[in-house]
Amino acid sequence: MLREIERKILNQERINRDEALFLFNSNDLHSIGELAEEVSKRINQNRVYFIVNRHINPTNICVNRCRFCAFSRSKGEPNAYEMSIEEIVKNLKEAKQSLGYLSEVHIVSGLHPDWQFEYYLDIIRQIKKEFPSIAVKAFTAVEIDYFSRIAELSIEKTLLMLKEAGVDIMPGGGAEIFNSEVRAKICPEKISAERWLEIIKTAHSLGIKTNATMLYGHVESYEDRIDHLFRLRQLQDQTGGFLAFIPLSYQPENTDIKVSYPSGIDDLKTIAVSRLVLDNIPHIKAYWIMLGEKLAQLALLFGADCLEGTVIEERIAHSAGARSKRGNTIEELVYLIKEIGKIPIERDSFYNVLRIW
Repeated sequence: MLREIERKILNQERINRDEALFLFNSNDLHSIGELAEEVSKRINQNRVYFIVNRHINPTNICVNRCRFCAFSRSKGEPNAYEMSIEEIVKNLKEAKQSLGYLSEVHIVSGLHPDWQFEYYLDIIRQIKKEFPSIAVKAFTAVEIDYFSRIAELSIEKTLLMLKEAGVDIMPGGGAEIFNSEVRAKICPEKISAERWLEIIKTAHSLGIKTNATMLYGHVESYEDRIDHLFRLRQLQDQTGGFLAFIPLSYQPENTDIKVSYPSGIDDLKTIAVSRLVLDNIPHIKAYWIMLGEKLAQLALLFGADCLEGTVIEERIAHSAGARSKRGNTIEELVYLIKEIGKIPIERDSFYNVLRIW
């Protein structure tokens, strides 16, 4: 079957679910990687992208307590925190001073039981006021659903108000694994896959581009991963609104799901198969925060074309035992890319080229 898959890829034909399952079960990692690299180069030539950005997590206090999450806390629990708008602005000013400039702020938060939707809007408004040139990537579909419920607004109205406040693009978190039985085990309080897809589809219809994610390496099967990828591909066929796909390697420490870390082989294979299935999503991220810098570098030869960015202070994955640094420098990202013979491209949030290193 591998030869037939290779023929399809080289002829720019789509692979089907059975072929994707064959790839996940195959031990021929090098051939799978070569095919994924072929697709990556076809889409993005020999370029690898990164962005100068800062991650901000306004609070870890959350009404949901997903079993796979080591980040969330209940109100009053040790290590629970909440940031004021002044603290958020201060952090961004410090990051900008440290790096010289910022292109993007990436905001994902807990679902705080006491914060009103207006407070989240005020966060965005103040960031835009203080940093008008910085793109705001903010709030997952899970957060959008929460905002709509506490504000008693439709999803469309919620998104329009966020867009008006200054949200430029949405991250792709909260997708986890779409299979309902798996979701019942790892995040029963979280919105359903159908709700996640509905919210993302609505965002795309309003001109809000998003990313998409898949959390793998916990209790799901290869079939579950394939179902997840094909549902994303189907939605992208309809909307064209996904900019990037980020496979998220599960970090098991301090969580209620006790499994081993996904292996490097599994990480590379998942990156490669994602690139081969998601032929309509332009970018695949090697999220160095979860993969570690060295494996993320290798993933750039297995179909990935983006290293995320500088990040500065990552909290969520590190709460669960991520072994990477919490942030990175521009120089280090450029070095990682150049070392494998790729061209480092500094980008904006929409993958427009800002600088070729």
